[in-house]
Amino acid sequence: MIDPRVQSLCDEFEVRIVPKSAYPGPGETRAVGTLQKIISRQGMEHARLVMTTLAETENNKASLDQAAFGAASGLIRARPADVEDASKWLAVWDATPVGELQWISQDLRGVFPLNAVLAGMIYERVWRAFGPRSIQPDLLDDRRRT
Repeated sequence: MIDPRVQSLCDEFEVRIVPKSAYPGPGETRAVGTLQKIISRQGMEHARLVMTTLAETENNKASLDQAAFGAASGLIRARPADVEDASKWLAVWDATPVGELQWISQDLRGVFPLNAVLAGMIYERVWRAFGPRSIQPDLLDDRRRT
């Protein structure tokens, strides 16, 4: 049975829960256990922020899995001051191809926890937006934004 809190959260964000045997499409998840752990450990408001970060940003609605939920949750806990600037936080996630990063992270499956790998790749983008170089970027950086 699905935890009613998880069902309520998914309903709120129009995310459909699919069986573990199904491959989730955009707007679908099978990471019910992960969401339940996030709610139990961090609370419903934190879980809403995790879901907002993924389900309501561009191109990330197909990335609603265990690794992405874990990465978003960890980054929210690690960078609370960044999250306070909600529009900038969501803009960073809008510009982040989470699905592509998930695909790249699969090379490290079994060596490292995938949520940690994914969080590291996303953090590099968060750091560029909120870190010390966000005001004056390195002009020789090949990944700088124009």
